[in-house]
Amino acid sequence: MSTREKVLEELLLEENTVKQNEIVLFNDDVNTFDHVIETLIKACDHTPEQAEQCALIVHYNGKCTVKTGEYNDLEPRCGKLLQAGLSAEIV
Repeated sequence: MSTREKVLEELLLEENTVKQNEIVLFNDDVNTFDHVIETLIKACDHTPEQAEQCALIVHYNGKCTVKTGEYNDLEPRCGKLLQAGLSAEIV
């Protein structure tokens, strides 16, 4: 009789975890849908469809996450939104 040994190997993978932040856009009574959509296209690289959907979500829900990523990528994008007169913050 032969004895078979099963060897279990443990594989530990070191993962680089990067904290994902979000730009949250808030509703206001000042900016038009067209302005919000155009700004999201320019600042967040949205397609026209994405920008329109986000504008509608902001309008009906009061806020919407419009971009997710690393803080260093989001900071200038959020700055562009703020410069355009939109209300946004990174969380």
